Amino acid sequence: MTPELTGTAPEAEDDRNDANYRVPGLERGLRILTEFSPREPVLGAPELSKRLGIPRTTVFRLLQTLESLGFLERADRDRNYRLGVAVLRLGFEYLSSLELTDLGLPLIEGLRDATGLTTHIVIRDGRDVVFVAKAQSHAPVFSSVKVNVGTRLPAHATTHGHVLMGDLSLDELRALYPEKTLERFTKHTPATVDELYERVKDDAVRGFAISESSFENGISVISAPVRNDTGRIAAVITTTIPRPQIDAALLDGGLIDKVRSAAEQLSLRLNYRPSAESRYMKALGL
Repeated sequence: MTPELTGTAPEAEDDRNDANYRVPGLERGLRILTEFSPREPVLGAPELSKRLGIPRTTVFRLLQTLESLGFLERADRDRNYRLGVAVLRLGFEYLSSLELTDLGLPLIEGLRDATGLTTHIVIRDGRDVVFVAKAQSHAPVFSSVKVNVGTRLPAHATTHGHVLMGDLSLDELRALYPEKTLERFTKHTPATVDELYERVKDDAVRGFAISESSFENGISVISAPVRNDTGRIAAVITTTIPRPQIDAALLDGGLIDKVRSAAEQLSLRLNYRPSAESRYMKALGL
């Protein structure tokens, strides 16, 4: 019978058969790669087998295949692995292709030169924030700050994440964090989604955020949102101050305004056009 006679559209049949087009080996290999993180840079086959529910012999074959392609490399003489150069190459090529980084890099370099501080562009990827561009300060003190392009941090525990989630409703946050309590990193980390929502909304109303050692001791930051042509928050521009508190002299020197100005300039380059109401509120200093 033809699809017309049976009443079954080809599109509907294709939708039902989507699962038939999945490649289990490829899916398993990608799942293995996503298990590696800054906290767990080295993993072995037994642990990966346990986490993913895949037979150990299958994991060994997948690891060897990923190693032969350069996506993994041996971490030691045992059967432990870490991410290889091929993963970094893919990530950096993707990041460098982003319009956001192309347009934003001159702005954060200018902000760096104006403040003497290391500056970044940060985006959100689900429950993480990802640093996608960096302008390194020339001051020696910044050599100890190990935050580079590709670094991931938990969104709920960082000021960058709070600013990046400024458009999300409480229901959207609950969908993103269905657990009853959130993982704590410091005493400043929100303990629940409701507490996180209050932080997010406070920063959204303020139009910027300040953190003084709230995620990492001895590191303070100022972050401001970048909006795209739809008006949604697409990124943040942030400065890093390698001190437990931000000196009053920096604030008196207009540091917050400089960060916000850079974020606003990048927003304009992304074709964001503020509404008449937001322009009026800015004119009033609100």
